[in-house]
Amino acid sequence: MDTAAGPGSLHQVPGTGRPLPEAGLGLVERWRATGGELVELLSQVRERFGGIAAFRLGPAPTVLVTDPQAVQHVLARQPELYVKRSHRARLLIGDGVLAATGTAWKRQRRLLQSQFTGTGMRRYEQRITEAARTTAGRWARYARTGQTLDVGREMRRFALDAIWRSLTGHPLDDGTERELAAVAAVTAALPTLPADATEAQGAVATDLARIDAAARRAIDAARSGAAGPHGPGLLHILTEAAAERPEYTDRLIRDELVTLLVAGHETTATTLTWLYLLLDRHPAARDEALAAGAEGSAQRRQAIQALVHETLRLYPSAWILPRHATEDDTLAGYAIEAGTDVLVCPYLTHRDPELWPDPEHFAPRRFITPDGRPTHPGAYFPFGIGPRACLGLQFALRESTVLLEHLLPVHTLAFSSTPTKTAYGLTVRPDGPTTATLLAAGPDSRRGGVG
Repeated sequence: MDTAAGPGSLHQVPGTGRPLPEAGLGLVERWRATGGELVELLSQVRERFGGIAAFRLGPAPTVLVTDPQAVQHVLARQPELYVKRSHRARLLIGDGVLAATGTAWKRQRRLLQSQFTGTGMRRYEQRITEAARTTAGRWARYARTGQTLDVGREMRRFALDAIWRSLTGHPLDDGTERELAAVAAVTAALPTLPADATEAQGAVATDLARIDAAARRAIDAARSGAAGPHGPGLLHILTEAAAERPEYTDRLIRDELVTLLVAGHETTATTLTWLYLLLDRHPAARDEALAAGAEGSAQRRQAIQALVHETLRLYPSAWILPRHATEDDTLAGYAIEAGTDVLVCPYLTHRDPELWPDPEHFAPRRFITPDGRPTHPGAYFPFGIGPRACLGLQFALRESTVLLEHLLPVHTLAFSSTPTKTAYGLTVRPDGPTTATLLAAGPDSRRGGVG
């Protein structure tokens, strides 16, 4: 365990902390009686007891962590003390890097990490751009014909095309898209599946079989050396690793492929969908971003990235990060016993009025105005922080920015309906249709929002 007490460190000798503030059973029972979302209970706990507090859903307490310094302690300073136990998506991603732990995780992370650094990202730039151009061409056809589109489906289609090109070197074809729709179907079903692993597997067996078949074909193609028009993809890195690393069996390669598909498209698609819904309510934000600079300029790119970051603040890619304390610890002066379940909640940290003035308001300028946002790393972490932070951070930001650079100057959306509810599953997603038609829009256009 790290005993260095650097600036901002919360480390104390384990076992010396005071008892945690704990929500009474009445609060939990009232929440259960209403059938509310878990986030509603967590929000009440934070409001009443602050950024570190306990509540009981069973015999043992669960600890909610939203305070930035405590977040950093759990995720970045003591990641080997606060560990993942079982990823909620293991049924889908198997032993991929998101679900792996211990030595296996370190090996898998090391192999993939170099692919998503600034240098590694350059090999995927053209693939992302081609996926964005394909989407822009499709939207131009929609605009000419007046065809209605579903924004969520369009964003999934783009993000899946971008990650598929990066994985395989091939653009996404219609047949593969239909097969890989099973990934989104299983992801959406995860929160409602039976607790029993066998029953859960059976409930989505057909979709899992479709995913396995698509993965098997892609792996066979990569192993045969049949590079696509963009050259070899990330999948080739995995198949080549199998020649020297016996742990990279066909099953593990499949698990890594599906993990990258899930992490590389579902979260990005959800973020982009939320962004368009937010722009519908705040159309001036689009105009300000386009007015920040000329096409291709660093100023416009920064302003578009601010749109993405503010969307991620309100709807982080992973809204909750479960951890499990393997040893006694002291967290911000509070005693944490070994065996305690800890819930780190970016969603609530990002909406804390003590950190973010007017936190419910969509204000992208927070991310380009000096002192517009808190600088503590535990105050804004839509992809996590520390050694288990999402590998695909740079990829997700790049593909989102590139797509918006292609679409925002040309089109605005007129939604025929917007979701009234939010679903809190593996991601935070709009719960309902996002149907719209496209309107032509130049950089200086103005229009009123819907809703």
